[in-house]
Amino acid sequence: METEVFEDLMMTVLVGGLILFMAFIVWDLAKKSKAGRYGTAVLFFALGLGVLGFVIKSIVIAVKGL
Repeated sequence: METEVFEDLMMTVLVGGLILFMAFIVWDLAKKSKAGRYGTAVLFFALGLGVLGFVIKSIVIAVKGL
């Protein structure tokens, strides 16, 4: 396996793991602070914007072929 392929694979896997861990942290924060449905939705919406940015970046790079 070439270095570039390994780096690309590990970045995707590790960033994906980090996203899942951050989702757990947000869920735990919402639960402990008793944020309710609306507060939890707002917290996950903010996290979702960051995840959406990562996904869009990956799609743009794949389409452009860089």
